[in-house]
Amino acid sequence: MWKIPKRFGHFVFSVIQSGITCAIAAAVASTPFYADGTFATHWLRAYLYSWTIMLPVVLSAAPLIRKVVAVITR
Repeated sequence: MWKIPKRFGHFVFSVIQSGITCAIAAAVASTPFYADGTFATHWLRAYLYSWTIMLPVVLSAAPLIRKVVAVITR
């Protein structure tokens, strides 16, 4: 199994974190489509759209959030 160098850990974390968050949010938003039988299609579309938007947000916000956390914690 190949390993990604540690210097890219921030990017790997961002991809995983944004992917999980978007999957859950898209599933919640797609719940009304369950009765119609279109849940999976609506979820996949919402998931891909939101992940495309959220990944750059997480990549750019995470360093700032870590700095803020470092300032307000011991």
